[in-house]
Amino acid sequence: MAEPPGAPHRTTGSTLLHPLSALLGIPLDQINFVACQLFALLAAFWFRIYLSPSHASSAVRHAFATLFGIYFAVFCFGWYSIHLFVLVMMNYGIMNMASIPNIHRYSFVVAMGYLTLCHISRIYIFHYGILTTDFSGPLMIITQKITTLACQLHDGIGRQAEELTAEQNRLAVKSRPSLLEYLSYLLNFMSIIAGPCSNYKDYIAFIEGRHVHMKLLEVNWKQKGYDRLPDPSPTGAVMYKLCITLVSLILFLTLTKNFPMAYIIDNEFLDKTPFFSRLGYLYVVTQAAKPKYYFAWTLADAVNNAAGYGFSGVDERGTFRWDLLSNLNIWNIETATSFKMYIENWNIQTAAWLKRVCYDRAPWYPTALTFILSALWHGIYPGYYFTFLTGILITLAARAIRNNCRHYFLSSVPLKIAYDVVTWAVTQLAVCYTVAPFVMLAVEPTIKFYKSVYFHMHILSILVLLLLPTRPQTHSVRRAQNQAMLNSIKSKDK
Repeated sequence: MAEPPGAPHRTTGSTLLHPLSALLGIPLDQINFVACQLFALLAAFWFRIYLSPSHASSAVRHAFATLFGIYFAVFCFGWYSIHLFVLVMMNYGIMNMASIPNIHRYSFVVAMGYLTLCHISRIYIFHYGILTTDFSGPLMIITQKITTLACQLHDGIGRQAEELTAEQNRLAVKSRPSLLEYLSYLLNFMSIIAGPCSNYKDYIAFIEGRHVHMKLLEVNWKQKGYDRLPDPSPTGAVMYKLCITLVSLILFLTLTKNFPMAYIIDNEFLDKTPFFSRLGYLYVVTQAAKPKYYFAWTLADAVNNAAGYGFSGVDERGTFRWDLLSNLNIWNIETATSFKMYIENWNIQTAAWLKRVCYDRAPWYPTALTFILSALWHGIYPGYYFTFLTGILITLAARAIRNNCRHYFLSSVPLKIAYDVVTWAVTQLAVCYTVAPFVMLAVEPTIKFYKSVYFHMHILSILVLLLLPTRPQTHSVRRAQNQAMLNSIKSKDK
């Protein structure tokens, strides 16, 4: 759909940067978004150096992070940012007044209900996304944080330790946070615009100066020849991520504009282009749609790292890792040889949230309930539901093929390479086929697109599921799991 005149300069937030928007020809809402994130990056460096735990109290750090976060929200979204504050305060009331056995249920219903109402209103306000950045993005992140904290508070106060998994026990929150701690966790300037969601205990440890120290204690440094704990610096990680951000921005400003997703349903294109050429172009336009996500998520990760948040420990080579909050692994995405591998490396923190608040807690049908929650969280645009339903079908088919066929290609290196090349190509095309409705949003273009490619992935997936036997696990996987279970039992008996 063509944008109306003046659309590049529309925004719900500040118009201060309107001249820059007009000069560059970039929508003002995007200019405001990038400006806030770049300012947040500078503030994060200042925060780490001049408001470090050794120079400022936790209360000062909480207050600074909160006030700057509120300012960024108002700058980007204007009076629409009130939705963020209303949801935060509603759930603070629930957290303090609700009984512990029900705190996670009430928080979940209110947060998801409010988010869904805002998603519905967004269709009428922005008419299928004239504004590419609006208040629903931060609201989605805040919803994740609210429900995460409520579940972890329920684990810490309302359940016995033996009822929890190892991860739930590690992340359980033992007392209700103060108002300042709560606001800081939800509204801090490092994550209010683009996330990511993090765990409450990790965030509090970061503010109090225990975040890096806790991770370093997991390593025996004396054995490595250190007399004292090292002091990891995030500067290298931040610079590396800023390079990725810059490349992603350049690709976004060039590829994305030149290869719009809408062209794949253009009548002239469909009439003149052969089927396999259309599939090739589908791959190109999908690749062109990725840089904006790479840009936003990697920059958000860099902002948190610049503030000193996101340290995840030391890898087997002794390298300090700053990927605790990373939302994607670009190399694994672009080289994925299975649908599962692709999904696991895309929007990582949202996948972790879905697992912690839904999959691990669902009393029945965890996969179906997790899918429903993911769809509702993203919004109510029909394209989202086409994507998720298609994704389930393709995931099941890919699993059946892998379990029934993969072991035949492991006998030699050439066969394994051939298998990886073929599965990479099929995976990339399957992802393109699946996510196209996610970008187009509406029903009519989605159906037109799937008709133009003859619903081939749907048909192939159904045939695979009908013809191939269901084998939940290969023998090698089952043997490895059994061995892991035996090792776990032995270690507990020692």
